[in-house]
Amino acid sequence: MERITVTRDVTIPDKLRLQRYRRFPELGPKVLFFTGGSALKQFSHELIRYTHNSIHLMTPFDSGGSSAKLRDAFDMPAVGDLRNRLMAMSDDTITGNPEVYDLAAYRLPEDLAAEELEATLFSIASGEHELICRVPEPLSEFIRLQLKNFIKEMPDSFDLRGASIGNLIITGGYLYYHRKLDPILTLFSKALAINGVVKPIVDIPLHLVAELDNGESIIGQHHLTGKETAKIDSPVKNLFLSSCLESKTPVEATIDTSSAKFIETAELICYPPGSFYSSVIANLLPKGVAKEIASNRCPKIYIPNQGNDPEQFGMSLQDSIETLLSYLRKDSNDELSTEQLLNFILVDSKNGDYPGGIPYELLSELGIQVIDTELITKKFKPLYDNTKLVNALLSIV
Repeated sequence: MERITVTRDVTIPDKLRLQRYRRFPELGPKVLFFTGGSALKQFSHELIRYTHNSIHLMTPFDSGGSSAKLRDAFDMPAVGDLRNRLMAMSDDTITGNPEVYDLAAYRLPEDLAAEELEATLFSIASGEHELICRVPEPLSEFIRLQLKNFIKEMPDSFDLRGASIGNLIITGGYLYYHRKLDPILTLFSKALAINGVVKPIVDIPLHLVAELDNGESIIGQHHLTGKETAKIDSPVKNLFLSSCLESKTPVEATIDTSSAKFIETAELICYPPGSFYSSVIANLLPKGVAKEIASNRCPKIYIPNQGNDPEQFGMSLQDSIETLLSYLRKDSNDELSTEQLLNFILVDSKNGDYPGGIPYELLSELGIQVIDTELITKKFKPLYDNTKLVNALLSIV
C-alpha cells in the first residue's frame, strides 16, 4: 500500500467543517490530548459537541487531595483527574444518564463523624440512598457492586470525609478487576455516557519527582503544582518517575498496547494548555510514547499556557518549546526530528500573554508553523475562550 502526503489550505475557523462536525459528532475526528488535572474540563465539555472520538491520555500520578487517601490505602494510581475528565465528557442531554452523573459528582460531607459517613456510604451501596434510588437498573446494580467492593477492601482507618463517590466507584472496580483501571474505566464511561476515550498513560502506581535548578528535589505532584503547597521558586531542571513518595530513584514505565494504538491512529495530536510539567511532560515520560508520536504522520500541535502556570517558573515560551522537544527526544537518544514531533504552535499574539514573546526565529529554524488567531476574548481573559479554541483546533484536522 502506497502512502502519500496531502496538504491543504486551512481557514480558521473553518465554518463548513465545524458545521459538519456539529451535525455528526459521532463521526468527528480522533484528536488526542496528553493531559491531566482540570485545565481542560470546560474545553472537553465544549469539544464533545463536535466530536465523540477525542482521546485523553492522562497522568495518574497525582499525590494530593482525595486521590492521596486512596493511593495511600490501596497503593494504586491516582483516579481523581480521570473521574473529573470522564464527567466533563459525559452526555448532558436527555440521551445521557444524569442520575449517574449526580451520584458520581456527590462527595461525602466533611463535617460528619466517621460512623455517619460509613452509614451514608452503606446506604448508597445497599440501594437505599436517594441518589442511588434515582439510578435505573442495571446501572444501579453495577454501581452498587463497585461500592461494595470498595467497602469490603476499605481499611478501618480510612478517612471518608470529602470522598468522591465517583472515585470510590472507580477504586472498587480497580480492586475487583485485579488492579487494572481499563476495565472499570470502560464500564464507567458507558454508565456516564461518555463521548470519547479517557485512559491513564500507564496503569501502575508511580509518582513524579522534580529536580530544581537550585538543587532541591520535589517528590509528589501536589508539591509541584503550587495548589496545596507553596509555589516553586526555582526552574525545573529534570522530571522523572519514582516508585513511591519516599524515593528519588528514577524508575522506567512503558505505555501499554492500547495507549500506543490510540497514539498510532490519532488524526491530530495536541500538547494542550494545563500544568506544563505535571500534566503535559509527565505523559511523555513513559517509554514508547515519543516513538509512537513520531511514527504517526498526523499533525502535532502545541497550545501554550498564558504565563500563569506556577510550574513554568522562570520559563519563556521559547524555553517551553525547547523543553517539550527535549523530553520527546529522550526516548530515542535525540534521533527524532522536530517534524516528527511538533508541526504547529497555536497562539493569539494580539490578546495572549507569552513570557518572552513568541520566538519566531526559533520556530522558523525548527520548521514549526505559527497559527496566530483570536483565541482569547474579553469574557475569558486571561484564559482561552474554549469555543474559539475548539473551533481553531478542529479546523486543522
